Amino acid sequence: MITFSISLVLLVLGYFIYGKFVEKVFGPDDRPTPAITKADGVDFIILPNWRIFMIQFLNIAGTGPIFGAIMGAKFGPVAYIWIVLGCIFAGAVHDYLSGMLSLRHDGANLPNMIGTYLGNATKQVMLIFSILLLLMVGAVFVYSPAEILTGIWEPEAISNWLGKNTFWIVIIFIYYIIATMLPIDKIIGKIYPLFAFSLIFMAVALMVMLYIKMPNLPEIWDGIDNMGAEKLGLTDPIFPCLFITIACGAISGFHATQSPLMARCIKNERHARPIFYGAMITEGLVALIWATVSMYFFYNDPTPGYETLAVATGANTSAPSVVNIICNDWLGVVGGILALLGVVAAPITSGDTALRSARLIIADFLKLKQHSIRNRLYICVPMFACTIALLIWQMGNPNGFSMIWNWFGWSNQTLSVFTLWMLTVYLARTNKPYIITLIPALFMTTTCATFLFTSKQTLNMGYGPTAIIAGASVVVALCWFFWWNTKKKTPLQ
Repeated sequence: MITFSISLVLLVLGYFIYGKFVEKVFGPDDRPTPAITKADGVDFIILPNWRIFMIQFLNIAGTGPIFGAIMGAKFGPVAYIWIVLGCIFAGAVHDYLSGMLSLRHDGANLPNMIGTYLGNATKQVMLIFSILLLLMVGAVFVYSPAEILTGIWEPEAISNWLGKNTFWIVIIFIYYIIATMLPIDKIIGKIYPLFAFSLIFMAVALMVMLYIKMPNLPEIWDGIDNMGAEKLGLTDPIFPCLFITIACGAISGFHATQSPLMARCIKNERHARPIFYGAMITEGLVALIWATVSMYFFYNDPTPGYETLAVATGANTSAPSVVNIICNDWLGVVGGILALLGVVAAPITSGDTALRSARLIIADFLKLKQHSIRNRLYICVPMFACTIALLIWQMGNPNGFSMIWNWFGWSNQTLSVFTLWMLTVYLARTNKPYIITLIPALFMTTTCATFLFTSKQTLNMGYGPTAIIAGASVVVALCWFFWWNTKKKTPLQ
């Protein structure tokens, strides 16, 4: 628990110290924001700062800081290092700067910003890449909450007629359609803060229970090697798998697709650090708590949690099951319901804002104004049809969910690579210290390249060839940047 406590303090200090430094680097001012200059009553609407924070937190969270942290903590205390350093120096910087850049570009979406700083060819690639990622988010984040809700209750007649989970999938999709179509202040602005409160309540309640129980957990000085390989039979290596598994609790490219949604609702640039940097630090705290709960479940000494709680599946217990078991045992009936509400609501709300982001990206590309419902339907109908097709394939394929999740994880982190390079170019063109994004960009480039070539779900080439290819890709990226910075850079005012 000492490592956990130190990590909590470091995350909070990271917000106040490094977050303030990053804010100073960017330099927010009092210029009119898109919520004022482009107000349309649908997507560009001024909202209270506390509400924007809660929506941003819920948008970027999903099940990532919960399920990802539970699975990532199986590697051992090394997960603490990645969550703390990744969140402070990579994820929160990534989220804050991408949100601020959207503010400075009239609420521009991610592909448009990438086109501005990395070129039109990269923009076209990222346009397709972003939409596919967002559709995958919509499909993945329908299935996981539907599965949890089915475990609580589902009409037997419908389950027998249409199949397990179908009832809740239909309900969630109906909500998706309504939330994606309506102005942002009608549903998202009203109920998301309640769901965000549930997620925060769950994390705080679990943190209190951790300090009450004071479990005997492995500490960072016990070693940062792959503890799961010895005790749980894990076959995945720490690098790059840990850095793909724990994404939303450290850094996630998906967040850069969500920040423009809230950039269109902020009244003043100076309010942005608590919203963008702060929401990511909050997500890191949630991930840290669930990673510690996971270590109790798998590594508590002398008796692991799964033995204390008499869990039949033992060390093979899935992340959703860990959530259900711990919340019900530690928090009681009322606390368990509130906690599960947060776990169920988080992926649903991330899914619908992902599809909302996809609608806005497509609308910007087609230059189709979104004032009228008819224009929104032009985009939403085919978009939802594609998402449903992906979901049907996922449900009909025994390995469909795992396959989509794995590709989602890699695509998510690859998107962060493009975003970090875009931010590095922006900082270089404005003569600001680009090192704050260059180092994370190089690290995530190496991580994603290594995963692509070594993972069993992708090319499975082995570490020998991969080390050469990944190293070469980083060297090429670095050489390209310094060549561009020396020869081709066009300074911005």
